[in-house]
Amino acid sequence: MEYVKLGNTGLDVSRICLGCMSFGVAERWVHPWVLDEEHSRPIIQRALELGINFFDTANVYSDGTSEEIVGRALKDYANRDEIVLATKVHFRMHQGPNGAGLSRKAIMSEIDKSLKRLGTDYVDLYQIHRWDYHTPIEETMEAMHDVVKAGKARYIGASAMYAWQFLKALHTAEKNGWTRFVSMQNHLNLIYREEEREMLPLCKEEKIGVIPYSPLASGRLTRDWSESTHRSETDQVQKTKYDATANADHLIVERVAAIAEQHGVPRAQIALAWLLQKEPVTAPIIGATKMSNLEDAAAALSISLSREEIASLEEPYVPHAVIGAV
Repeated sequence: MEYVKLGNTGLDVSRICLGCMSFGVAERWVHPWVLDEEHSRPIIQRALELGINFFDTANVYSDGTSEEIVGRALKDYANRDEIVLATKVHFRMHQGPNGAGLSRKAIMSEIDKSLKRLGTDYVDLYQIHRWDYHTPIEETMEAMHDVVKAGKARYIGASAMYAWQFLKALHTAEKNGWTRFVSMQNHLNLIYREEEREMLPLCKEEKIGVIPYSPLASGRLTRDWSESTHRSETDQVQKTKYDATANADHLIVERVAAIAEQHGVPRAQIALAWLLQKEPVTAPIIGATKMSNLEDAAAALSISLSREEIASLEEPYVPHAVIGAV
Protein backbone atom coordinates (compact mmCIF):
# COMPACT_ATOMS: atom_id res chain seq x y z
CA MET A 1 0.00 0.00 0.00
CA GLU A 2 1.13 3.56 -0.70
CA TYR A 3 0.49 6.46 1.68
CA VAL A 4 0.22 10.16 0.92
CA LYS A 5 -0.62 13.36 2.78
CA LEU A 6 -4.25 14.41 2.73
CA GLY A 7 -4.12 17.77 1.00
CA ASN A 8 -2.05 20.40 2.79
CA THR A 9 -1.93 18.47 6.09
CA GLY A 10 0.48 16.17 7.87
CA LEU A 11 -2.08 13.35 7.90
CA ASP A 12 -0.97 10.16 6.13
CA VAL A 13 -3.71 8.24 4.35
CA SER A 14 -3.64 5.12 2.19
CA ARG A 15 -4.04 5.79 -1.52
CA ILE A 16 -7.17 3.66 -1.37
CA CYS A 17 -10.03 4.64 0.94
CA LEU A 18 -12.66 2.06 1.86
CA GLY A 19 -16.12 3.52 1.43
CA CYS A 20 -18.53 2.07 3.97
CA MET A 21 -21.89 2.80 2.34
CA SER A 22 -21.89 -0.91 1.46
CA PHE A 23 -22.25 -1.90 5.12
CA GLY A 24 -25.43 -1.68 7.17
CA VAL A 25 -28.95 -2.94 7.70
CA ALA A 26 -30.61 -3.09 4.29
CA GLU A 27 -34.11 -2.58 5.68
CA ARG A 28 -33.03 0.85 6.99
CA TRP A 29 -31.58 2.17 3.73
CA VAL A 30 -32.49 2.80 0.11
CA HIS A 31 -30.03 0.14 -1.13
CA PRO A 32 -31.13 -3.48 -0.64
CA TRP A 33 -27.67 -4.78 -1.67
CA VAL A 34 -25.73 -3.58 1.39
CA LEU A 35 -23.91 -6.18 3.49
CA ASP A 36 -25.00 -7.00 7.02
CA GLU A 37 -22.50 -7.02 9.89
CA GLU A 38 -21.54 -10.67 9.50
CA HIS A 39 -20.55 -10.16 5.87
CA SER A 40 -19.10 -6.65 6.38
CA ARG A 41 -16.52 -7.53 8.99
CA PRO A 42 -14.34 -9.78 6.76
CA ILE A 43 -14.23 -6.99 4.14
CA ILE A 44 -13.07 -4.46 6.73
CA GLN A 45 -10.52 -6.90 8.14
CA ARG A 46 -9.10 -7.62 4.68
CA ALA A 47 -8.84 -3.91 3.94
CA LEU A 48 -6.69 -3.50 7.03
CA GLU A 49 -4.52 -6.47 5.99
CA LEU A 50 -3.93 -4.77 2.63
CA GLY A 51 -2.69 -1.65 4.43
CA ILE A 52 -5.80 0.50 3.98
CA ASN A 53 -6.00 2.90 6.93
CA PHE A 54 -8.63 5.30 5.53
CA PHE A 55 -12.33 4.53 6.11
CA ASP A 56 -15.24 6.75 5.04
CA THR A 57 -18.83 6.47 6.19
CA ALA A 58 -21.76 8.83 6.94
CA ASN A 59 -24.46 9.21 9.54
CA VAL A 60 -27.15 8.63 6.93
CA TYR A 61 -25.78 5.32 5.58
CA SER A 62 -28.30 2.66 6.55
CA ASP A 63 -29.71 5.01 9.17
CA GLY A 64 -26.53 5.02 11.23
CA THR A 65 -25.95 1.27 11.16
CA SER A 66 -22.96 1.64 8.83
CA GLU A 67 -21.22 3.71 11.51
CA GLU A 68 -22.08 1.10 14.14
CA ILE A 69 -20.70 -1.80 12.10
CA VAL A 70 -17.54 0.06 11.10
CA GLY A 71 -16.91 1.26 14.64
CA ARG A 72 -17.19 -2.22 16.15
CA ALA A 73 -15.00 -3.82 13.48
CA LEU A 74 -12.24 -1.24 13.73
CA LYS A 75 -12.25 -1.53 17.52
CA ASP A 76 -11.71 -5.28 17.20
CA TYR A 77 -9.23 -5.32 14.34
CA ALA A 78 -7.25 -2.07 14.34
CA ASN A 79 -5.14 0.35 16.34
CA ARG A 80 -7.28 3.52 16.52
CA ASP A 81 -4.20 5.75 16.41
CA GLU A 82 -3.32 4.42 12.95
CA ILE A 83 -6.84 4.61 11.51
CA VAL A 84 -8.12 7.64 9.59
CA LEU A 85 -11.85 7.55 10.21
CA ALA A 86 -14.17 9.85 8.29
CA THR A 87 -17.91 10.45 8.47
CA LYS A 88 -20.38 12.99 7.11
CA VAL A 89 -23.36 15.12 8.09
CA HIS A 90 -26.23 16.77 6.19
CA PHE A 91 -29.00 14.39 5.15
CA ARG A 92 -32.15 13.76 7.16
CA MET A 93 -31.70 11.63 10.26
CA HIS A 94 -35.06 12.17 11.96
CA GLN A 95 -38.42 13.79 11.29
CA GLY A 96 -39.04 17.40 12.17
CA PRO A 97 -37.74 20.80 11.04
CA ASN A 98 -34.27 20.25 12.52
CA GLY A 99 -33.76 16.68 11.38
CA ALA A 100 -31.36 17.51 8.54
CA GLY A 101 -29.05 20.20 7.20
CA LEU A 102 -25.98 22.05 8.41
CA SER A 103 -27.29 24.36 11.09
CA ARG A 104 -25.26 24.70 14.27
CA LYS A 105 -27.95 22.72 16.07
CA ALA A 106 -27.81 19.86 13.55
CA ILE A 107 -24.01 19.67 13.42
CA MET A 108 -23.55 19.72 17.19
CA SER A 109 -26.21 17.06 17.64
CA GLU A 110 -25.10 14.78 14.82
CA ILE A 111 -21.38 14.74 15.66
CA ASP A 112 -22.17 13.38 19.13
CA LYS A 113 -24.51 10.74 17.71
CA SER A 114 -21.92 9.69 15.12
CA LEU A 115 -19.21 9.40 17.77
CA LYS A 116 -21.48 7.24 19.91
CA ARG A 117 -22.29 4.92 17.01
CA LEU A 118 -18.63 4.71 15.96
CA GLY A 119 -17.54 4.05 19.53
CA THR A 120 -14.78 6.65 19.45
CA ASP A 121 -14.00 10.01 21.04
CA TYR A 122 -13.19 11.68 17.74
CA VAL A 123 -13.25 11.31 13.97
CA ASP A 124 -10.25 12.21 11.89
CA LEU A 125 -12.28 13.84 9.12
CA TYR A 126 -15.76 15.33 9.57
CA GLN A 127 -17.37 16.27 6.26
CA ILE A 128 -20.42 18.19 5.13
CA HIS A 129 -22.23 15.74 2.86
CA ARG A 130 -23.84 18.38 0.63
CA TRP A 131 -24.29 22.17 0.51
CA ASP A 132 -27.10 23.49 2.68
CA TYR A 133 -29.02 26.14 0.76
CA HIS A 134 -31.04 27.10 3.83
CA THR A 135 -28.24 27.80 6.34
CA PRO A 136 -25.69 30.64 6.11
CA ILE A 137 -22.25 29.23 5.32
CA GLU A 138 -20.88 31.34 8.20
CA GLU A 139 -23.01 29.38 10.66
CA THR A 140 -21.90 26.06 9.22
CA MET A 141 -18.21 26.90 9.13
CA GLU A 142 -18.15 28.26 12.68
CA ALA A 143 -19.94 25.14 13.96
CA MET A 144 -17.46 22.88 12.13
CA HIS A 145 -14.60 24.93 13.60
CA ASP A 146 -16.04 24.46 17.07
CA VAL A 147 -16.31 20.69 16.52
CA VAL A 148 -12.57 20.66 15.81
CA LYS A 149 -11.73 22.89 18.77
CA ALA A 150 -13.80 20.62 21.03
CA GLY A 151 -11.55 17.71 20.00
CA LYS A 152 -14.36 15.81 18.29
CA ALA A 153 -12.75 16.01 14.83
CA ARG A 154 -9.15 16.44 13.73
CA TYR A 155 -9.91 17.87 10.27
CA ILE A 156 -12.95 18.90 8.26
CA GLY A 157 -13.87 18.29 4.64
CA ALA A 158 -16.67 18.79 2.12
CA SER A 159 -18.45 16.73 -0.51
CA ALA A 160 -20.30 17.19 -3.81
CA MET A 161 -20.90 20.87 -4.43
CA TYR A 162 -20.20 23.50 -7.06
CA ALA A 163 -16.73 25.02 -7.14
CA TRP A 164 -18.07 28.50 -6.32
CA GLN A 165 -19.69 27.12 -3.19
CA PHE A 166 -16.52 25.39 -2.06
CA LEU A 167 -14.47 28.52 -2.66
CA LYS A 168 -17.01 30.57 -0.69
CA ALA A 169 -16.66 28.15 2.24
CA LEU A 170 -12.86 28.33 2.09
CA HIS A 171 -12.97 32.13 1.98
CA THR A 172 -15.42 32.30 4.88
CA ALA A 173 -13.15 30.17 7.07
CA GLU A 174 -10.05 32.14 6.14
CA LYS A 175 -11.74 35.50 6.70
CA ASN A 176 -12.85 34.54 10.20
CA GLY A 177 -9.85 32.52 11.32
CA TRP A 178 -11.86 29.29 11.43
CA THR A 179 -10.77 25.77 10.57
CA ARG A 180 -10.49 25.26 6.82
CA PHE A 181 -11.67 22.34 4.73
CA VAL A 182 -8.76 20.06 3.84
CA SER A 183 -10.55 17.68 1.45
CA MET A 184 -13.20 17.41 -1.25
CA GLN A 185 -15.16 14.19 -1.71
CA ASN A 186 -16.57 14.56 -5.20
CA HIS A 187 -18.07 12.52 -8.01
CA LEU A 188 -15.34 11.52 -10.49
CA ASN A 189 -14.70 8.57 -12.78
CA LEU A 190 -14.05 7.81 -16.45
CA ILE A 191 -17.70 8.29 -17.43
CA TYR A 192 -18.27 11.36 -15.24
CA ARG A 193 -15.51 13.96 -15.56
CA GLU A 194 -17.31 17.27 -15.11
CA GLU A 195 -15.20 17.95 -12.00
CA GLU A 196 -12.20 18.48 -14.27
CA ARG A 197 -13.63 21.81 -15.42
CA GLU A 198 -13.50 23.80 -12.16
CA MET A 199 -13.36 21.73 -8.98
CA LEU A 200 -10.12 19.84 -9.65
CA PRO A 201 -8.17 22.98 -10.69
CA LEU A 202 -9.51 24.76 -7.60
CA CYS A 203 -8.44 21.91 -5.32
CA LYS A 204 -4.99 21.79 -6.89
CA GLU A 205 -4.53 25.54 -6.46
CA GLU A 206 -5.76 25.47 -2.84
CA LYS A 207 -3.86 22.26 -1.95
CA ILE A 208 -7.07 20.39 -1.13
CA GLY A 209 -7.04 16.61 -0.97
CA VAL A 210 -9.43 14.98 -3.46
CA ILE A 211 -11.11 11.71 -2.45
CA PRO A 212 -13.55 10.83 -5.27
CA TYR A 213 -16.61 8.67 -4.74
CA SER A 214 -18.08 6.32 -7.38
CA PRO A 215 -14.63 5.75 -8.95
CA LEU A 216 -16.00 2.74 -10.86
CA ALA A 217 -19.36 4.35 -11.72
CA SER A 218 -21.28 1.94 -9.49
CA GLY A 219 -19.63 -0.97 -11.26
CA ARG A 220 -20.43 0.08 -14.82
CA LEU A 221 -16.74 0.38 -15.66
CA THR A 222 -16.02 -3.17 -14.50
CA ARG A 223 -18.20 -5.36 -16.72
CA ASP A 224 -19.78 -5.77 -20.14
CA TRP A 225 -22.51 -3.24 -20.85
CA SER A 226 -25.14 -5.97 -21.18
CA GLU A 227 -24.16 -7.70 -17.93
CA SER A 228 -26.28 -6.99 -14.86
CA THR A 229 -25.80 -7.46 -11.13
CA HIS A 230 -28.06 -7.35 -8.10
CA ARG A 231 -26.88 -3.81 -7.49
CA SER A 232 -27.39 -2.64 -11.09
CA GLU A 233 -30.92 -4.02 -11.05
CA THR A 234 -31.92 -2.50 -7.70
CA ASP A 235 -29.80 0.66 -7.27
CA GLN A 236 -32.05 3.49 -8.41
CA VAL A 237 -29.44 6.12 -7.51
CA GLN A 238 -26.92 4.83 -10.02
CA LYS A 239 -29.63 4.69 -12.68
CA THR A 240 -30.28 8.41 -12.22
CA LYS A 241 -26.54 9.10 -12.39
CA TYR A 242 -25.69 7.18 -15.53
CA ASP A 243 -28.65 5.96 -17.59
CA ALA A 244 -29.10 9.23 -19.50
CA THR A 245 -25.61 9.03 -21.04
CA ALA A 246 -25.49 5.29 -21.62
CA ASN A 247 -24.82 5.48 -25.37
CA ALA A 248 -21.74 7.67 -24.98
CA ASP A 249 -20.51 5.90 -21.86
CA HIS A 250 -20.69 2.55 -23.62
CA LEU A 251 -17.73 3.52 -25.82
CA ILE A 252 -15.59 4.34 -22.78
CA VAL A 253 -16.40 1.00 -21.17
CA GLU A 254 -15.25 -0.73 -24.37
CA ARG A 255 -11.93 1.16 -24.22
CA VAL A 256 -11.47 0.08 -20.59
CA ALA A 257 -12.11 -3.54 -21.58
CA ALA A 258 -9.61 -3.41 -24.46
CA ILE A 259 -6.80 -1.93 -22.34
CA ALA A 260 -7.53 -4.33 -19.48
CA GLU A 261 -7.19 -7.23 -21.91
CA GLN A 262 -3.84 -5.88 -23.11
CA HIS A 263 -2.57 -5.65 -19.53
CA GLY A 264 -4.10 -8.98 -18.56
CA VAL A 265 -5.96 -7.50 -15.58
CA PRO A 266 -9.59 -6.95 -14.53
CA ARG A 267 -11.23 -3.79 -15.87
CA ALA A 268 -11.59 -2.29 -12.40
CA GLN A 269 -7.82 -2.00 -12.15
CA ILE A 270 -7.59 0.04 -15.36
CA ALA A 271 -10.41 2.40 -14.34
CA LEU A 272 -8.77 2.96 -10.95
CA ALA A 273 -5.29 3.34 -12.44
CA TRP A 274 -6.65 6.14 -14.63
CA LEU A 275 -8.12 7.89 -11.59
CA LEU A 276 -4.99 7.46 -9.47
CA GLN A 277 -2.85 9.27 -12.06
CA LYS A 278 -5.15 12.29 -12.24
CA GLU A 279 -4.06 15.32 -10.24
CA PRO A 280 -4.84 16.22 -7.51
CA VAL A 281 -6.58 12.94 -6.61
CA THR A 282 -5.43 11.65 -3.22
CA ALA A 283 -7.41 8.45 -2.64
CA PRO A 284 -10.41 7.08 -4.53
CA ILE A 285 -13.18 5.82 -2.24
CA ILE A 286 -13.79 2.16 -3.06
CA GLY A 287 -17.07 0.49 -2.19
CA ALA A 288 -16.51 -3.22 -1.62
CA THR A 289 -19.01 -6.05 -1.32
CA LYS A 290 -16.54 -8.76 -2.37
CA MET A 291 -12.90 -9.47 -1.51
CA SER A 292 -12.02 -9.10 -5.19
CA ASN A 293 -13.10 -5.45 -5.05
CA LEU A 294 -10.36 -4.80 -2.49
CA GLU A 295 -7.77 -6.91 -4.32
CA ASP A 296 -8.39 -5.03 -7.57
CA ALA A 297 -8.12 -1.67 -5.82
CA ALA A 298 -4.78 -2.53 -4.23
CA ALA A 299 -3.43 -3.99 -7.48
CA ALA A 300 -4.37 -0.83 -9.42
CA LEU A 301 -1.57 1.00 -7.59
CA SER A 302 1.02 -0.98 -9.52
CA ILE A 303 -0.42 -0.26 -12.99
CA SER A 304 1.17 2.49 -15.06
CA LEU A 305 -0.87 3.69 -18.02
CA SER A 306 0.89 5.19 -21.03
CA ARG A 307 -0.05 8.59 -22.42
CA GLU A 308 -1.57 6.82 -25.40
CA GLU A 309 -3.71 4.60 -23.17
CA ILE A 310 -4.91 7.57 -21.12
CA ALA A 311 -5.77 9.45 -24.31
CA SER A 312 -7.68 6.43 -25.61
CA LEU A 313 -9.70 6.16 -22.40
CA GLU A 314 -10.54 9.86 -22.38
CA GLU A 315 -11.22 10.46 -26.08
CA PRO A 316 -14.88 9.24 -26.28
CA TYR A 317 -16.06 11.41 -23.35
CA VAL A 318 -18.89 13.86 -23.98
CA PRO A 319 -20.18 16.56 -21.57
CA HIS A 320 -22.59 15.29 -18.93
CA ALA A 321 -25.19 17.08 -16.83
CA VAL A 322 -23.81 17.95 -13.40
CA ILE A 323 -24.63 15.18 -10.91
CA GLY A 324 -23.93 15.29 -7.20
CA ALA A 325 -23.60 19.02 -6.62
CA VAL A 326 -27.29 19.58 -6.00
